[in-house]
Amino acid sequence: MKLEELRTKLGYQASLLGSVALLTSAALAFASLATGPDIKAAEEADLKQSLTQVLPGSYDNELLKDTVTLPGGEGEVLAWRARNKGKVEAVVYRITGYGYSGAIVCVMGVSREGKLLGVRVIKHAETPGLGDKIEPAKSDWILNFTGKWLGEPSIDKWAVKKDGGVFDQFAGATITPRAVVKAVKEGLQFFEANKVQLLDEAGGEK
Repeated sequence: MKLEELRTKLGYQASLLGSVALLTSAALAFASLATGPDIKAAEEADLKQSLTQVLPGSYDNELLKDTVTLPGGEGEVLAWRARNKGKVEAVVYRITGYGYSGAIVCVMGVSREGKLLGVRVIKHAETPGLGDKIEPAKSDWILNFTGKWLGEPSIDKWAVKKDGGVFDQFAGATITPRAVVKAVKEGLQFFEANKVQLLDEAGGEK
């Protein structure tokens, strides 16, 4: 094959490859634009479902749009506020504990009085059959937080029984419940430290 013919053939192949790459990129971009709204809607639906699990009752505001971001122990904390007639009745935010296999991400709901409305684990990698008892589908252990606050039990009793507290541990898995209890306690302390901002009362009691 002559050198000139070879160059022509190589140029054709490069052009063809470039055209295919361009078409592929365009198709991916179109697919992203087409599915983007659906993905966002699904994510919002999942988030709303997680929040409502720890937020009993009815509220008249758009929960996902009524938020406040505050500094926390491990970075910023995004809190969702639930209102009735403009008054914040409860807040929901994420907390994180560190168990046997890594981070345990929870969502907790707190009333304006500082009482727990509910706690749910939304992400973890704890050992199946042991640490996964923090899931309500496996055990009702996580439901025991409902109604608790920093005065009930007293602050020194916010621990598993093995550590002198009031919360049960799991047979063969103390690290996991210990991590969740600690995270929930710190979550309530966060509420007390940021109550004015969380309840949107910077201008005084409403």
